[in-house]
Amino acid sequence: MQKEASTTWSVSSSRGLCLAAYVVALGAAWLTVSLVPTESSLWKAIWADVVATCVIFASSLWTRNSSMYDPYWSVAPVPIALYWYLVHTPVASDRWRAWLVLAGVAFWSVRLTLNWLTGWKGLGHEDWRYRQIREQTGPLWWLVSFLGIHMFPTVVVLFGCLPIWAVMTARGRALGWLDVAAALVTISAVVIEMIADLQLRHFMRDRKPEEMMRRGLWAYSRHPNYFGEILFWCGLYLFGVAANPALVWIAIGPLSMILLFLFISIPLVEKKILKTRPQYRQLQQEISMLLPLPPRYPSPPR
Repeated sequence: MQKEASTTWSVSSSRGLCLAAYVVALGAAWLTVSLVPTESSLWKAIWADVVATCVIFASSLWTRNSSMYDPYWSVAPVPIALYWYLVHTPVASDRWRAWLVLAGVAFWSVRLTLNWLTGWKGLGHEDWRYRQIREQTGPLWWLVSFLGIHMFPTVVVLFGCLPIWAVMTARGRALGWLDVAAALVTISAVVIEMIADLQLRHFMRDRKPEEMMRRGLWAYSRHPNYFGEILFWCGLYLFGVAANPALVWIAIGPLSMILLFLFISIPLVEKKILKTRPQYRQLQQEISMLLPLPPRYPSPPR
């Protein structure tokens, strides 16, 4: 069975190694775009993303730490969006929409990447979910890591980026009310994530023993950060619909995100919490799982 993550890496050396791996991945992706035998910018981006993921997977094997992949989620959409913009160079009537999408993706990416960097303890630490899967899969760990931890989220993010491709390839659709709604949704989504992360960070720093998070946005949703993340991808979808309503199939983007969080991310997190904090069951009964809603406190006995 593969060894657990190495504990010899300092935070500074971990950051340098992680940065180097992502630079190499970007170079490999650019080379793939140049060499892949297709004229489709969509397929060029797909193949480049797959190759870049393989580079990060190789670095995960070398460091014995699959958390090398963690920033990929927030980093990959930026070069993908820029590539599609540079290749298609939207005409004047579509350029404002393209700029709004690029700005929204950049805002989301910087916030999420910085949030990851703030909490990252270096390569001496590996995400608890990966350690759990490592223990369960034994000799098959490398295959599960490649398909489940690396390639699966890459595919989900690619689905989420399909509306960006729709925006960059659109022609002749001026800004409208749907673009305004899309901009408000994407900006609001990132702000919700920012507030939720700050509130959680302050709670973790100051909490009392056995106290459960019920402050701020967390009083209305057990996972407001995940709600904001889903909302962001829905905002990109609205941009895609505004650019080209005929591309019905790009709805796979937000749908895949919703399914990922509802059936994988949230159940895993809540199962872990319940193992150490049984009182979380009461919070599950009182606070909405995802959508921010008024809390449901039990009725007093009569």
